[in-house]
Amino acid sequence: MKELVHELLKTRRSIRQYKDLPIEGEKISQLKEVCLLSPTSKNKKTCQFIFVENKDTLKFLAKVKPSGGQMIASSALSIVVIADPEESDVWIEDASIASAYLHLACHSLDLGSCWVQIRNRMKDYEKNISSESVIKQKLNIPDKYKVLSIISIGYPNEEKKGYIIESLEKQSIHDDKM
Repeated sequence: MKELVHELLKTRRSIRQYKDLPIEGEKISQLKEVCLLSPTSKNKKTCQFIFVENKDTLKFLAKVKPSGGQMIASSALSIVVIADPEESDVWIEDASIASAYLHLACHSLDLGSCWVQIRNRMKDYEKNISSESVIKQKLNIPDKYKVLSIISIGYPNEEKKGYIIESLEKQSIHDDKM
């Protein structure tokens, strides 16, 4: 494994607090390239990415579920990751891989990021309103698409130590058979 990737994996952590700083256009362009470079099943490229920088929209997106998304409001950028399940039966996997690539790219650009789960989450359980339906209406997303996640991004306003390889739980690793 190349040292850079290994180091990114060891040091990348979810960041939920961001400085009130914009992200430079060059970095946003690089994140857009990462989206396009992300692998998909049969190279179908069925994922779509909505880059949101508008502060009012970010505040709205932070409230599309009862908890777990509040960091979106203070992010400089959040990316809504969607895909068309009719184009690919593995859209969840494809969109998840793209989301993971985005996290590593953010970390390599000295940006923090955090995954906000949207698929199978509810805005209001009592009224049976899904988080996805609220997002689709706000961002004019056609019905055929499914929303997997929102990746909040910004300059970190918190520090988290990287992982210590020796302390990782190795009982998850099996050789040849379980």
